[in-house]
Amino acid sequence: MKALAWLALAGLSCMAAADGQTQFAQKANATDVERYEYATNLDIARVIHTENIPDDICEVVPIHIFYEDSHGERHTLEYSVMGGHF
Repeated sequence: MKALAWLALAGLSCMAAADGQTQFAQKANATDVERYEYATNLDIARVIHTENIPDDICEVVPIHIFYEDSHGERHTLEYSVMGGHF
């Protein structure tokens, strides 16, 4: 739970992304996507981009975060969030 809270805070603090970073987000392959689970050990040194939470959906949806680890390698992580429509 602690890691998920950190993940959410990190995503909110890094919403602005440069064009090159956005292109990285668009190039992510479905096979390269890691799926977040409660026991996932996260090594996030820098958040590159996070997808916006949809405002028009009232259900749990997958969201992606694109980040670099402490070794400079880029990763795509998928996790679930509740849509913003209440």
